[in-house]
Amino acid sequence: MDIIIADKSHTIHAQTICNAIEAAAQVRGTGIAKRSREYIISKMESSNAVIALEGDTFAGFCYIETWSHDKFVANSGLIVHPDFRNQGLAKKIKQVVFEHSRTKYPDAKIFSITTGLAVMKLNTALGYKPVTFSELTDEPSFWKGCQTCKNYDVLQRTTQSMCLCTGMLFDPASKPESTSKKVKEKTFLRLKSIKQSLFLKKHKK
Repeated sequence: MDIIIADKSHTIHAQTICNAIEAAAQVRGTGIAKRSREYIISKMESSNAVIALEGDTFAGFCYIETWSHDKFVANSGLIVHPDFRNQGLAKKIKQVVFEHSRTKYPDAKIFSITTGLAVMKLNTALGYKPVTFSELTDEPSFWKGCQTCKNYDVLQRTTQSMCLCTGMLFDPASKPESTSKKVKEKTFLRLKSIKQSLFLKKHKK
């Protein structure tokens, strides 16, 4: 399995990646913003994406977005093809795209918004911390990208202060702190409980 920085030669996989992201959103029933083939290609051509390949077969993908004049960076669109799941590939892709982000944008704060507990665990292992949306970029174009998510109405009703997604942030200026396994587990359980409550409220209406 090769996990590499994507370039123009990998644009042949762009539509497959779009289809995989959309299919994952339908299965999960939660927020994964759709992205066009052209958008995925632009990330590849600007060296702002990581792709996993088994020979010539697409296995996984993740891309980098920059905001607020490169002060903020997001690792988005993490996807693993169903044929390659349950092999630890997501963790490996996440590690590579994180390291690539740190190299290319060393002073940027790296953030993530996600509904997935597995992604939260991956982020925590890399040094991310749960934060409120107010600590993330306030650039309108970022939040506009959430419009294709099925939970966008929740974001609107709360004036972008919260949603079913959890905000997580890695600040290169912050000193790493040792966190016990028990504390991490409590944090994840609390976050999961909050998301479930929001989900239930939304679907009771």
